Amino acid sequence: MRYTLAAALAAPALVIATPAAAQDPVGYWEGMLDAGTVQLPIGVNIERAADGTLTGTLDSPAQNSFDIPVGEIVQEGDSLTITVPVIGGRYEAEWDAAQQGWRGFFNQGGQALPLALTPGTRPERSAAAQPALPADWAIPANDAVSEIVGERLAMRPGTGMVVGMLTPDGIRVVSNGPGEGTPYDADTLFEIGSITKVFAALLLADMALDGTVSLDDPVADYLPDGVTMPSRNGQQITLKNLARHDSGLPRLPDNMAAADIRDPYVDYGEAELLEFLSGYELTRDIGSEYAYSNLGFGLLGYALERAGGADFETLLRQRILDPLEMTDTAITLSDEQQARFATGRDEYNRETLAWSMNALSAAGALKSNATDLLKFAHAAMDPQSAIAPAMQLALSDLRDAPGYRSGLGWMVANTPSGMIAMHGGGTGGFRAHVAVQENTGRGVVVLTNSAIEPSTQDIALHLLAGAPLAEAQPVPDAPVEVARDEVTLTTAQLDRVVGTYRFGPGVDLVITREGDQLMAAVTGQAALPIYPRSQTEFFYRAVNAEVAFAEENGEIVGATFTQDGRVSPLTVVE
Repeated sequence: MRYTLAAALAAPALVIATPAAAQDPVGYWEGMLDAGTVQLPIGVNIERAADGTLTGTLDSPAQNSFDIPVGEIVQEGDSLTITVPVIGGRYEAEWDAAQQGWRGFFNQGGQALPLALTPGTRPERSAAAQPALPADWAIPANDAVSEIVGERLAMRPGTGMVVGMLTPDGIRVVSNGPGEGTPYDADTLFEIGSITKVFAALLLADMALDGTVSLDDPVADYLPDGVTMPSRNGQQITLKNLARHDSGLPRLPDNMAAADIRDPYVDYGEAELLEFLSGYELTRDIGSEYAYSNLGFGLLGYALERAGGADFETLLRQRILDPLEMTDTAITLSDEQQARFATGRDEYNRETLAWSMNALSAAGALKSNATDLLKFAHAAMDPQSAIAPAMQLALSDLRDAPGYRSGLGWMVANTPSGMIAMHGGGTGGFRAHVAVQENTGRGVVVLTNSAIEPSTQDIALHLLAGAPLAEAQPVPDAPVEVARDEVTLTTAQLDRVVGTYRFGPGVDLVITREGDQLMAAVTGQAALPIYPRSQTEFFYRAVNAEVAFAEENGEIVGATFTQDGRVSPLTVVE
């Protein structure tokens, strides 16, 4: 789930004064994060508690996200480190005296993006700026929903959207697109990404209810002999920790080396997963902190497979999908289903690949359609349904998470019209959202074949609870692809560029040679192969990136890293 929901429910904050001292991080800082497809204004508010501890929040106004809780803030001399656990982010910077601000990199989701922060004034967000959600909201009529969908898709040729609405009066479906070919309808299949996590959590609950597993079972109990499961301070990670995102595991493993970034999980198998677990050391106490983890849910699915004696999809089919007659929800599609499967489009509106999640299937591998997901939404609210006991267990013990509460899989938020249980999903070419409100008997499903934001979440929450809609912008131009004309170099020529190059504080690019192949690893990420275009120019095949080395008198003195048009200078680390 993106953090935008929390903004809709957050209270206004006080104005904080501008920083008073050069190296003092206390105050409000502003900057612009270059995220490739968009420029995101960022605000960071830092305060100092009576005991001297630094605390803070982060704002992303363009995403209507405010007061995102910051984790640890550490200042050591001219260095500043800020963690943002709920979005898996980390900012590392150095004080820039000339600019009177902090200059560094924001690391999130495997990317290191440059971010400079300078003193600013926190805008006062009044009650008018953050309107309260209505208590007497009703799902709009089909004509109004059709208008919302049409406006969202207007600048996205080739995309479509299907909206399913469930009320006590029955089911309604509104669809639009994709412009050419068969029009989308309630039976069109889409990747639903992380909504898969809700199904995985209900599978866990169902297996716990019949005694196949216990929520408190250590994950280590379900791993092969010889595999070491990370632990901390004598405490073991349990199945429940995985399902509530408080295991202490990172969002993604650092040994994912995708051959093609359009299908990033396909090469990540059981061997890679077990290798990562055996070598990883937890950086925070188990259960102490909510931190969303695709890795954690992928591991949950793997553990349930070993406990249940069947693959994840088979267990889902037996325990969840078949009892609900969800015949169009699957990981592997039949030929007939494949004919109804939408073609995904990336953030630049280009056709892209469907994802194969391999060992991490429980994190996001399912495909489904509005017909099936409306059945699911109804069953999730029906106390007599086949999944009612599992739903009750999944929502029986909620833990605090920033802006909402977390059950087993589900994210839960209170609104004036009633409690909402929900989850979103996103892959390289799809977005999806499902939300249910038991006290009103209403549910909403929104599916689209596009990774362009804003997408489905704001529409789902608007239709169900009256939350504000985001404004769609023109699709950004796709970056120019790097040239990939490979030449052959000698071992000596390759070795000239082997070494460590620094982006900025805490972020390096390490070049190594394995036989005739150069490998490049950004701090905290898996090494990827790079290929020579000349003696000083190397390109990636897995991502749209290249490295150009600078030389003086035959010696390498620096480099420039370019990815999707973003240029970052590199300095040589001696």
